[in-house]
Amino acid sequence: MMVFEPGRIKTMRLPNRFVRSATYDGLSDASGAVTDRQIELISALAQGGVGLIVSAIMYVHPSGQVSAFMNSIADGADMGGLKKLVRAAHSGGAKIAVQLYHGGREARFVKTRKQLPLAPSVVADDPYYRGGYREMTADEIATVIDAFGQAARRAREVGFDALQIHGAHGYLFSQFLSPFTNRRNDCWGGSLENRLRLHRDVFAAMRKQTGEDYPLLIKLGVEDGFEGGLSLAEGVKAAKMLAETGYDALEISSGVRGNAYEGTEYKTRIQKPARQGYFLTWAREIKKRVGVPVIAVGGFRSMGMMEGAIAKGEADFVSLCRPLIAEPDIINHWRRDPEKKPKCVSCNKCLEELHRGAPLRCVVLAGQE
Repeated sequence: MMVFEPGRIKTMRLPNRFVRSATYDGLSDASGAVTDRQIELISALAQGGVGLIVSAIMYVHPSGQVSAFMNSIADGADMGGLKKLVRAAHSGGAKIAVQLYHGGREARFVKTRKQLPLAPSVVADDPYYRGGYREMTADEIATVIDAFGQAARRAREVGFDALQIHGAHGYLFSQFLSPFTNRRNDCWGGSLENRLRLHRDVFAAMRKQTGEDYPLLIKLGVEDGFEGGLSLAEGVKAAKMLAETGYDALEISSGVRGNAYEGTEYKTRIQKPARQGYFLTWAREIKKRVGVPVIAVGGFRSMGMMEGAIAKGEADFVSLCRPLIAEPDIINHWRRDPEKKPKCVSCNKCLEELHRGAPLRCVVLAGQE
């Protein structure tokens, strides 16, 4: 099967086409350092057959921190612990990319330090977001850009095989890209080119620190989850522009969130084939227009659909999140039995538990023990 054949992203050679999509785990310690439980999780995923593991989100600057138990790759990061994560992946035969993150207005944890989260603009008429935040200054934008560059340097120093920018799901990059959340009148807002300036300037800052041979990926939200936000037509143009900028692979997902769960990346009731692969049509359209690998994500549950996406040239890789929470070794199971149905029922109880401060786990399976 083609999904089990080796793949490549720039200089990074991968044993198969399965990607573990970045999944927040709530397992760091309170300082942002790596814990033994995180090392065990990465080891289980690698030994379970995942070709490329994308880490949980890691904040590059304290202003972007969204949770008390979130890994840091900012100044003062736990470099020794990050190296252990890399070794855990490599020892199981997988490659590992770190996901670099800034929450923008979603970085509510900064309020515990008596600061307001940052965003491109303050949108008073937003029906989907509640909470105080303020508009970023040009100097603050420059600080964040530099923080991504320095985080990229650290990523390469500790041995991550690649890095991925989190440019989806309503976080800082999505907020700049969406015309609904970015209402600036300066060089950071208005035209699509201006709304993509953060993405391009961050790329330049990272490339300067990592050199030309290091794979730089982005997870890109190409359509918002509500009318009046980023349209798919603009999102496809943005993907093409970022591929031309130099990003080495694009994982295609949704942008600023609308109503839960249907207007988000966390869609439920996807056991039926018609509900699976719900962002695959977007990946297919973008694949036609770019010359870099495309990673499809969103509700993949059957080997037939994943194999078809690769075989038909709709995507180069497939990315999974929730099934790997329930079964970190499901890739190995699929290699032996392609007809195996995953245990994940897409109930989102794992997500709801994370929001309540619990660490990552499959709640349904834990209740059966």
